[in-house]
Amino acid sequence: MYTALVVLQVLVSLALIAFVLLQQGKGADAGAAFGAGASGTVFGSRGSANFFSRATAVCAALFMGISLALAYLVQDAVDAGGGSVVEQMDGQPAAGEAGAGESPPAVPAPEEQQAPEAPAIPE
Repeated sequence: MYTALVVLQVLVSLALIAFVLLQQGKGADAGAAFGAGASGTVFGSRGSANFFSRATAVCAALFMGISLALAYLVQDAVDAGGGSVVEQMDGQPAAGEAGAGESPPAVPAPEEQQAPEAPAIPE
């Protein structure tokens, strides 16, 4: 159920992006009065604005609804005992840290470290 909602969320978000980018700005309506060709569109002279506006509103409503459903599902999983990722990782050492039975790697003292030799300069 969760995976299906996430896939649907991605598809709705892509559709929402497409509908927003395909809409014409408010300044494009003035060009139609002077024969800019807007009246010969597939959706009619005013149909494209109404179609894209309604499709954007429907996609936005779906996006919000799916987001709320996903948030509800995740909260149910946390309440059911799954816990958050931070709570699950509390007892475990982070990557690169020493565990309870391990000692940290030995770091040589500064006087034990040797500086790299400079390369010889040909004469």
